[in-house]
Amino acid sequence: MSVLIVGSIGIDSVKTPFGEASDVLGGSAVYASVSSSFFNKAFIISVVGSDFPDEYMELLKSYEIDITGVEKIPGQTFRWKGYYTYELNEAKTLETQLNVLSEFDPVLPDSYRNLQDPHIFLANIDPDLQIKVLDQIKNPELVVLDTMNYWIENKPESLKEAMSKVDVMVLNDGEARELTGEPNLVKASTKIRELGPKRVIIKKGEHGALMFSDDSIFSAPAYPLEFIFDPTGAGDTFAGGLIGYLSDVHGNKEEDYRKAVIFGSAMASFVVEDFSLERMKILTWDDIKERYYQFKTLSHFELI
Repeated sequence: MSVLIVGSIGIDSVKTPFGEASDVLGGSAVYASVSSSFFNKAFIISVVGSDFPDEYMELLKSYEIDITGVEKIPGQTFRWKGYYTYELNEAKTLETQLNVLSEFDPVLPDSYRNLQDPHIFLANIDPDLQIKVLDQIKNPELVVLDTMNYWIENKPESLKEAMSKVDVMVLNDGEARELTGEPNLVKASTKIRELGPKRVIIKKGEHGALMFSDDSIFSAPAYPLEFIFDPTGAGDTFAGGLIGYLSDVHGNKEEDYRKAVIFGSAMASFVVEDFSLERMKILTWDDIKERYYQFKTLSHFELI
């Protein structure tokens, strides 16, 4: 099994109440692929500019991530600048420069097209591009889709078409409410599943995550951290851990998805402990297992 990820690679500058970092590696494909690489082989589809630092490309390779599908073209790499207040669930954008990302036209290498039953993560990009990637892949085992408010507001029909082609949709609570016009998340999840996805995972930041299917609801807590330095990339790290675990165990049962949500939550809890990928650089499998077990302790209780 393998994980194929399509999304952005960028250069971020971010400030939080606990510090700041300038010109660091970011982007949805970066966070998701690094997270999933702890579980299985990851392959990236993305684009960078001629200014993209070689050291960042080498960092991705150090996780044994296949970057054959990363196109380098003349121009500037996608850049994002923002900040967080003490309300860490929402980033405030100061500047977005799409640069070469505005020219992104994903064409998969033959080696990617011929992956055996890949797990696909369509990270937050234009839904027309998400559809284009899916059309180039033979027999995906599982497809997970992410989106954001911009696409909900500006490309609703394309987004609905993309949703009709996927198995799992991952989005935050605000996006779920906006997409469906339904303030109640249980009802919102039902409306989303009616559009195609068999499962819906709604992220709630520091309040955990909810997973819905036709016959079950699963509530996962967020890991209580003493220090949160930078929430950037937490959602993509969550999705990478989720799909990485599912690909590793070839999982399709309810219990597999529940474990995957916890692994995704564990991975997200690590990445926020420092800026960019600094915490992930020293992360070990033993760290991940220990935190996974701590999640079990957090929510365990005896029946009366």
